[in-house]
Amino acid sequence: MVGWRSGDVLRATALVTSYLLALALAWVARDIVFTAFLGILFGLAVGAGADRLTRLRIPRGIGAPLVVIAFLGALYGVGAAIAPTVHTQIVELRTRVPEAVDRIEAWVNARPGVAGLFLGGHEVVAPPATVPVVQGRTHPGAVTAPVARGPTLRERITEQLSGTARYLFPFLSSTLTVAAGLFLIIVLAIYVGADPGMYHRGLMRLFPRGARDQAGVVLTRIATVLRRWLVTQLVAMVVMGVVSTVTLLLLGVKAAVALGVIAGLLEFVPTVGPILAAVPAIAMGFLDSPEKALTVGLAYLVIQQLEGHVLIPILMKEGMDLPPALTIVTQAVMALLFGFIGLMVAVPLLAVVIVPVKLLYMEGVVGGAEMDDDVPGISETAVLPPTPATARPDGR
Repeated sequence: MVGWRSGDVLRATALVTSYLLALALAWVARDIVFTAFLGILFGLAVGAGADRLTRLRIPRGIGAPLVVIAFLGALYGVGAAIAPTVHTQIVELRTRVPEAVDRIEAWVNARPGVAGLFLGGHEVVAPPATVPVVQGRTHPGAVTAPVARGPTLRERITEQLSGTARYLFPFLSSTLTVAAGLFLIIVLAIYVGADPGMYHRGLMRLFPRGARDQAGVVLTRIATVLRRWLVTQLVAMVVMGVVSTVTLLLLGVKAAVALGVIAGLLEFVPTVGPILAAVPAIAMGFLDSPEKALTVGLAYLVIQQLEGHVLIPILMKEGMDLPPALTIVTQAVMALLFGFIGLMVAVPLLAVVIVPVKLLYMEGVVGGAEMDDDVPGISETAVLPPTPATARPDGR
């Protein structure tokens, strides 16, 4: 018979309703979903460390917690060593950065024209007429009008930053929420790192038998790319923090250690993070002179170029190869929808989407063998199905 029967309509309605309910649930629990994604992401890196410990005959169930404990211990040790200096310099930043903003505004206002208008300055315009003055007093008939003054640059920045902070960091209002999120990430990282194969097999059962080989290739590729990206980001955070601190110390910039820590932490957010890290450093350089601020900006630019063209290619030979414009747009959309946690997971989530598109659409639909040269990081062995010689004995 042609057409849908009542059972078909009911099944389709139930399926669509289930999808909508799942999307609604994911939206309501979006903070937990993204936190769990970060836990799985760190779990992939923990799994790589557990793999190395198995070569020393340490079981994965013990190796994964050891990796996490070693990482937290190293983090605590470094933090305890530099905490007094960083705390003192953070206090200095809170007091000196507003002073630097005022100096920048005064410097811009003293230079009217295109540069001043572009940077937010305004020209000082003389009053249109002069009121007669007799023996130090104004004319009896003159009316003194109050001089209107707009908000200063510091006031505008403070207002915008306060609104942005309330939007991007609502979770910081609750210490319990932050602690619960960190605990969830650590627990998930340990469990995923201890036995990633169990979760891989569970995901494979969601696919039809005929599609499991191809799904296995895609899932393995996603896990590999995410693990390499995360390890690369962690190494880059340490390197950029140290290099930025040393550079600022050599340039004589105040609060160099705190600025280096900020640069290292913001390195986790690609593209946007390094730009945000350079702003307070340039402002602190302006306290000494505009020339030093320019030197600090150029130094950050050189450091970022060396990182992008030397450090990252060395650490991650097969990178994600994400288009920069698409990355920036994705980060902006995720930050707008979900705040700072959306900004953190934007790039790995984009990779989760891009990798299947390259492996399935470009290889399977567009026609893929000739596309391999245009898709860096994906080899022929990764996209081609298993050959009969490597197929399983049951033919599947």
